[in-house]
Amino acid sequence: MVSHDTFFTVGHSNHPADIFLGLLRRCGISAVADVRSAPFSRRFPQFDKAALSRSLKETGIGYVFMGRALGARPDDPSCYAGGRVSYVRLAARPAFLEGIARLKRGARDRRIALMCAEREPLDCHRTILVARALDREGIAVEHIHADGRLEPHGEATDRLFDLVGVPRDDMFLGRGELAAMAFSRREARIAYRGGEPAGGRGERAAA
Repeated sequence: MVSHDTFFTVGHSNHPADIFLGLLRRCGISAVADVRSAPFSRRFPQFDKAALSRSLKETGIGYVFMGRALGARPDDPSCYAGGRVSYVRLAARPAFLEGIARLKRGARDRRIALMCAEREPLDCHRTILVARALDREGIAVEHIHADGRLEPHGEATDRLFDLVGVPRDDMFLGRGELAAMAFSRREARIAYRGGEPAGGRGERAAA
């Protein structure tokens, strides 16, 4: 049994199936954890759950749907505050914590990529919520970009600081406090808004 101490994230975006599979193979991915709340794509049917699972299996890559535990649009109304999903509340749910624990168990013998819809890692909860939770436990995360480039989570966080207008260094605040500010600002921009729990079919709804 080989333990894999790095997780990866990837967005299916509008990739043709063969290009997406190539990205995974290039990184040696052996399992995909689908963290979309609704595993469907109206515009890109190759990423519907059944079609994706089938194409991955044909390539020798495992598939598991984890959207109920790690998705960004939960059925639980207590995860909504002022009509918007709260990532703090999501991350405190027993289901989310068990989802993270399941990922870590799976990494004992699999090289796992967390998959959602968005092309840009900073536009997606896979980075702002799930990867952050892994990073806070000291677990390495690499984000797979559409061109195949790998970006360590620390570098993605630096980009996030610049994106949301938080300084990378401050005389009075440590990096952890600055990161909390940056992630909170991005959450306010991308977190699902509305009173409807999971089940929508749009690309953003699938997050």
